[in-house]
This record gives sequence, structure tokens and C-alpha cells, in this order.
Amino acid sequence: MYPNQVKEALEHVRYPGNGKNIVEAGMVADDIRIDGDNLSFSIVFPKQNDPFAKSVIKAAIQAVHTYISNEIEVTVTPSFPQPEVKKQDDSMTRVHNIIAVSSGKGGVGKSTIAANLAMSLRNLGYRVGLLDADIFGPSVPKMFNLEDAHPMASIAEDGRSIIEPIEQYGIKILSIGFFVDPASAVVWRGAMASNAVRQMINDANWGELDYFIVDMPPGTSDIHLTLVDALKFTGAIVVSTPQQVALADARKGIDMFQNEKINIPILGLVENMAWFTPAGHPDEKYFIFGDGGCRKLAEQLNVPLLAQIPLIQSVCESGDNGAPISFDSNGLAGRYYLELAEKISKK
Repeated sequence: MYPNQVKEALEHVRYPGNGKNIVEAGMVADDIRIDGDNLSFSIVFPKQNDPFAKSVIKAAIQAVHTYISNEIEVTVTPSFPQPEVKKQDDSMTRVHNIIAVSSGKGGVGKSTIAANLAMSLRNLGYRVGLLDADIFGPSVPKMFNLEDAHPMASIAEDGRSIIEPIEQYGIKILSIGFFVDPASAVVWRGAMASNAVRQMINDANWGELDYFIVDMPPGTSDIHLTLVDALKFTGAIVVSTPQQVALADARKGIDMFQNEKINIPILGLVENMAWFTPAGHPDEKYFIFGDGGCRKLAEQLNVPLLAQIPLIQSVCESGDNGAPISFDSNGLAGRYYLELAEKISKK
């Protein structure tokens, strides 16, 4: 056995990332060591946490056994590029507007509103970030077709490891869903959940943003207090359906933000699922959950009603398919979200 013979065997191994064999791609390091029947060498992968690393190493070992000898003891060491050292200032110092999207209860479409608001603000030409702070029910990865995404890390000048948000459709995104098994429940105590939220805020390279949208957990909890402590919110949007049960919880959500210890300006209410409009009959309205519930609550509490978003089948389908409906701002549903984004930017 000699080095060129090893390379000839490894020419039968292809790297799925570019289709080239690993010798042609320059991935076999110049450290081939032969000691009797013991062989060791390194494979240099093009990126950290390379998804093909395990399969390529397995194929390399198999190639040596197939084309040289099955009795050779093969040791393959993966090599990855060092993280880029980036200049990192306070992660929030270059974020100009921080908007909380909240709801008193779950199931009212809060995350759908947050995702489409972020997309619509991007459509208006703004630099946008989206933080999915719903620790126990993250849905942003699904809505943005990022269920298999795993953020990379870089190293700040002070030696800290910095999370690089995933960029999708021009929006910088982080979610706890990127770091946990999507099929498993997140069973964490409050302190652990709060620490995870702080890390996604303080240890991430958000860069310069015009708008930072925070998809809050439903209800009022210690995670809300953590977010209030960690961020200087410009204002909050409260989402509800017109149903009386949802409105009762929306009232509590507004009261939380107006509490003297929190004191975050209420930008307004968004009434989601305000009515049902069949796709083939866009002028028809069916008030499934009641008529004008959020309008009445907004008048009682003296807060603006920012938008009434109808229940449209394509909104659900687009979220399930990983591309928020407002990706197309010219569509029927997209226009509702674009008008909401324009109102927010004016405020």
C-alpha cells in the first residue's frame, strides 16, 4: 500500500455537495500515513457541521476496503474550516425598531401575523429580523420552510461564540425550533426557557435592522418579562379573533403591556380571522367568529384597530408550504398585510 494507491481508491468517493470526487475536489489532506496495515488521513470539508461528513467518511473507508484490502485498519479524521472572526458589538445597538406581536391566547394566528408582517415590511424595502420567542410552540421554521435549518456560529473579537441568524426571503430569522428536535416536546422550566430567549437576543449577530419583529408566546408569563428586560420595545401589537373568549384574553394582554412596570406602547389591535371569504367569491363575508369584536374592544380601551384580516384558505396553505402569503404583496391576502405594515411604519 502506498499514498497514490490510496488516492486512486478515494477517487471513487464523490462529495454530494458538488458532485466531484474528493480527490479532484481537493478534500483529501496531504497527511496520508501508512504503518503496515494501518492507514490514516484527513478529509477537509468545505463548511462547519457539514451535513455530508459522516456519509463521505463512511464511503472513503469502504473505498479503501474495496479497492485495496478489506484487512486495512482505516482512520479518517474530518477537518472543518475555522469559524470566521467577526467584529461584534452589542447585538441590539443597530436595531432601530423592536415590535412585539402578542396574543392573550394561542390559536388566534399570532405567528401568522408576525411572519407576514415581517415579510410585508421587507417588501416595503426595510431590513427585517424575526425572532420566534414562542419557546414551547415554535412555528416560524415551518412557515419559512426552515425545518431542517441549523444556524452556524462565528467567533466574536472577545472570543464569544455568536449565532448567525438564518436568512430566508431576505429576513434574518432565529427560532428555538432550529435547536431542538421538532418531533419532541420542549419540557423546560421557566429559567431555562428564559435563558434560551436571552441567548438568541444577546448572542446573535443581528446586524443593522430597521425592524425586529418578536413573535411572543401566547398569554402572560415569565418569558414575557425576560423579553421586556432584554429588549427596548418600540411598541406592541395584540392579535385576537372576534370571538368573545379570545377578546377576554386580548384585554389581559393589553393590560400587561400597559402595566406600569412594563409600560410598552400599544401600537394597536389586529383582528385575525375577522370573516371568512371564499376564494372564488372575494366580495362575500361570513362572520364565523362574530362581527367586529376587536373594533368594539379597541374603542373601549382607546387603542387603534390596525387591521382586520379575513380567514382565507390560501393564508393557511402558504404557511404550511413554507412561504408566507405576503411573499406576493399583490395578492388579495398579501394586500391586507401590506396595509398593516404601512400603518406600522407610519407609527
